[in-house]
Amino acid sequence: MKTIELPRKSLTAETLGFFRFGEISPGRWVITNDAGEWEILSTAEFDALLAGTIETRESLTHKGFLRTGSDLDALAERVRRKKHFVGKGPHLHMVVTTLRCNQDCRYCHASRTNLDQVQTDMSLETAKKVVDLAMQSTSPYLCFEYQGGEPTVNFEAIKFIVEYSREKNRYEGKTIDHSLVTNFTWMDEEKAEWLIANDVLVCTSLDGPEELHNWNRTWRKGSNAFEQVMRWIAWFNARYIELGRDPKLWHIDALLTTTRRTLSQYREVVDLYVSLGIRNVHLRPLNPFGFATRTWKNIGYTTAEYLAFYEQALDYILELNLQGEEIMEGTAALFLKKMLTPDDPNFVDIRSPIGAGTGGVAYNYDGAVVTSDEGRMVLAMGDPLFKLGDAASLTYPEMVGHPTVKALAVASYLDSLPGCSTCFNAPWCGVRPLHNYMHTGDVFGQRPNTAKCAEHMTIARLLLNKLDDDPDGDVRRIFDRWTVDRPRQ
Repeated sequence: MKTIELPRKSLTAETLGFFRFGEISPGRWVITNDAGEWEILSTAEFDALLAGTIETRESLTHKGFLRTGSDLDALAERVRRKKHFVGKGPHLHMVVTTLRCNQDCRYCHASRTNLDQVQTDMSLETAKKVVDLAMQSTSPYLCFEYQGGEPTVNFEAIKFIVEYSREKNRYEGKTIDHSLVTNFTWMDEEKAEWLIANDVLVCTSLDGPEELHNWNRTWRKGSNAFEQVMRWIAWFNARYIELGRDPKLWHIDALLTTTRRTLSQYREVVDLYVSLGIRNVHLRPLNPFGFATRTWKNIGYTTAEYLAFYEQALDYILELNLQGEEIMEGTAALFLKKMLTPDDPNFVDIRSPIGAGTGGVAYNYDGAVVTSDEGRMVLAMGDPLFKLGDAASLTYPEMVGHPTVKALAVASYLDSLPGCSTCFNAPWCGVRPLHNYMHTGDVFGQRPNTAKCAEHMTIARLLLNKLDDDPDGDVRRIFDRWTVDRPRQ
């Protein structure tokens, strides 16, 4: 771990509020606090801040970095708002309607089965118990996200959960969304019309141009998966317009999985998303779990290789935005919402503590309740550590108070983790204990040595440096737009 030598000659602690700090580029320092406030200073300014001789700056006082004149009550309120998710209860409920799938994705970490394995379909009886348990969440907002396998293979379970949860919600009064993650290989117009009529959000997988997508996501019997995805993206988007819906709000979103072949094709991937009107390219590194471990030599890469790709892709996306295109990078947008707004997007994988079991839970086809989708994969490998119980018998207090949930919260609470508690990125970052467990066998990983730490530190520094080197404010205006969420209602 790199040792940071402070530029200070003296320290006047009584003039300072609490903050963390770090060097983001040679001669440029960032200071941050628990409210997510930040300021970038030169080495000379940072030295003067520590010595108590810095020129009076209103922003330093308002943000709580200088003690004299700061409003501690207002600062405490900003911290409370940032941590609004603590204690709300699980809002994301990932439901595996079936393990059956007709694709052989090279990177799949799910325990998929062949189409004839109907015993891996979720029964309607189990689906009812899943809804009954999920609706007990203390969160006022719930999102049921349907996964697989290919979830539409068991479309009756999706229909049942949508209809039953809405009927049950007549007495609960929650805000409920339904979201489908589909590869479109089992779609037909009857299903599509039902999804639209019932306001189910639809997201697909799109890994890039035809050759790349079909190499990553092989469709059994030699069918062209890319053509199928293109067909249904066009169909849904045209149908939304026919129904008079705002295409900026109602359109098909897509998930990108980055394999080795993606690294040299970032321009082609981004251009394809732009051409389809998809406004979010969410770049994510590959998880070396499940089936991906068998093909890692062909599809994998080092952390350094991924981060070089990420920086190139982010620069290209910014270049397109400066030319008038409206497209954002998803991981950067999550960090920017933490950096530039008073709120936290409550993305369950990047928060402190992590949302496994407290912000989201997953329900396997057989009713097994696990802390996350990755936890389901670990369970399929024969390790029950992340299993919380069964929907048929598990109570809500038992679920959120499970020893594993408590352990994951402790293992991801940045304020108590060595290397994290003093890191400038703490207000915006998040630890993945399950990743630590898969890599080292311990949910308490050595954070500075993990790929996730390198990824999050790189992204934070990239964004801060772009905001720092922005004389005309063009980058800030683009980044501000990336933080805006418009409700579909």
